[in-house]
Amino acid sequence: MANLLFSSPLLLPLFLLLVSSTPDHHQDPDAIVQDVNRKINNASLARRGLGYLSCSTGNPIDDCWRCDPNWEKNRQRLADCAIGFGKDALGGKNGRVYVVTDSGDDDPVNPKPGTLRHAVIQDEPLWITFQRDMVIQLKQELVMNSYKTIDGRGASVHIAGGPCITIHYATNIIIHGIHVHDCKPAGNGDIRDSPEHSGWWDGSDGDGISIFQGKHIWVDHCSLSNCHDGLVDAIHGSTAITISNNYFTHHDKVMLLGHSDAYTLDKNMQVTVAFNHFGEGLVQRMPRCRHGYFHVVNNDYTHWELYAIGGSASPTINSQGNRFLASDDRFRKEVTKHEDAAESEWKSWNWRSEGDLMLNGAYFRQSGAGASASTYARASSLSARPSSLVASITTAAGALNCKKGSHC
Repeated sequence: MANLLFSSPLLLPLFLLLVSSTPDHHQDPDAIVQDVNRKINNASLARRGLGYLSCSTGNPIDDCWRCDPNWEKNRQRLADCAIGFGKDALGGKNGRVYVVTDSGDDDPVNPKPGTLRHAVIQDEPLWITFQRDMVIQLKQELVMNSYKTIDGRGASVHIAGGPCITIHYATNIIIHGIHVHDCKPAGNGDIRDSPEHSGWWDGSDGDGISIFQGKHIWVDHCSLSNCHDGLVDAIHGSTAITISNNYFTHHDKVMLLGHSDAYTLDKNMQVTVAFNHFGEGLVQRMPRCRHGYFHVVNNDYTHWELYAIGGSASPTINSQGNRFLASDDRFRKEVTKHEDAAESEWKSWNWRSEGDLMLNGAYFRQSGAGASASTYARASSLSARPSSLVASITTAAGALNCKKGSHC
């Protein structure tokens, strides 16, 4: 599998750089993952100045569960810690624990027991964990059934080098603590999506996580980068979604929320984007919104090449308590982009910036009700913390290095 991963032309250059210094490991995927995880964690410590974990981080999700040294025995407590519009996502709560022991994906129609694909297609609620560190290179997109938690804590789990995760007409999904990167489009093929059903799927776009008519979805503490299309896309009537504590890097079109300007069913979409770190090598769509209501709160934006937050088709965007650090390029100072419309049209779209910290000349172009809080209060998904706390709130964004018997 490692050789297949390294032959991919879409692999993240940083990932290649990290593994290139360990040629003796090329035939051992476990050794590769351990070495890459160690180097990524060391880079993260340097990046954020993280030397220790305080149990009062000000991050309401983390403070809910991370300071429990017995987190490994109380995994399902995580399901009680969601916030925002996706707060009711149950995942596999109260279901049995399914341990993935096999990193293979030989047959997407008849998946082998012990594989991730076999776990996610089951009808019953499952809390899915991993026996060891692994790289999972999928042959076809991973089509999830409802009421599942993918919980990567305690292992370094990479879904990479092939098609990645699809949530299609599914509900109550939690994806936590995994690395998703270098995702590729898939060709047409048969895929099983439940024990009773498999069917023909058209080729996928190469998203990291694709949500299609999904509801009650929570993506938390994942590290995502360098996919063919989007890192996280939610379209076609998806709603009740929280995207939190993730670390996004090295990608062009990061996050699409809303299928098209003509797809008006997305007017019901509600998404919370909170406590994420949008880091190096990002270009645009953090997120790009259509039609619905989007609460973007307490995120750390340290890089964008075109814009950070944009949209079309009159979305409502409530930006609160974020930190926006513009580059030194004088043409990359604006946080926002009103797309596909003349100013006479977008000036009525309700986009607000409240309590955001603007650094190095960054600016947010408000429109519509702008500073009027009453327009946004009815749908606020959580209370924003002061932007001065964003650095500490997002320090541990991305997949965590959790060890059994100690704080995560």
